[in-house]
Amino acid sequence: MHERKIRIMVSSTVYGVEELLDRVYALLTGFGYEVWMSHKGTVPVFSNQTAFQSCLSAVEKCDLFLGIITSQYGSGVGDSGVSITHQEIRQAVALKKPRWFLAHEQVVFARRLLADLGYRKQQDRQRLALKARSASLSDLKIIDMYEEATMEQLPLNDRQGNWVQKFVQDDEANLFVVAQFSRYQDVEQRLIEHFTDSRLLAKSLGGSDE
Repeated sequence: MHERKIRIMVSSTVYGVEELLDRVYALLTGFGYEVWMSHKGTVPVFSNQTAFQSCLSAVEKCDLFLGIITSQYGSGVGDSGVSITHQEIRQAVALKKPRWFLAHEQVVFARRLLADLGYRKQQDRQRLALKARSASLSDLKIIDMYEEATMEQLPLNDRQGNWVQKFVQDDEANLFVVAQFSRYQDVEQRLIEHFTDSRLLAKSLGGSDE
């Protein structure tokens, strides 16, 4: 862990939040992290992989994951109909990566409004269709993405790593990044403890006495 910088993957759509991503990148690199961000071209890519594969491989290999959920779902949608940003978030949750999330207030409000109107669950929202050029959300799957980050499908006490910080202005998102990542050595120590705990758990489940 001390031989290289901590790798943090920043996952987000780009349209409309370029300035925020530039600032987040500057903050994190300034704190000493190696930042993998497609907007900056710093995600490791290989000629024998698709863009989707390179992004998911980066999620697997990063140490930390920061997801930024905006009102745009993203243009990188594969045959499954799921955007690359959505897949990255799913991957980070599935791998139990040390993770943090930001979500724009428009996403949080839209989810609450639809719930009040009786569209509380994903299967309920599938009956709806947004008009083209919707100004609020580009796709209702953004709400699915938000709920996967908050782990809505699990009982409340089982939702580890489900903190999603709401923001309206870029400065609010920047404040969250500073508060969570400015103490590099503290984050490094928590990361060491996380991997130690993970190894102990794997050893326990495997029944090894070594």
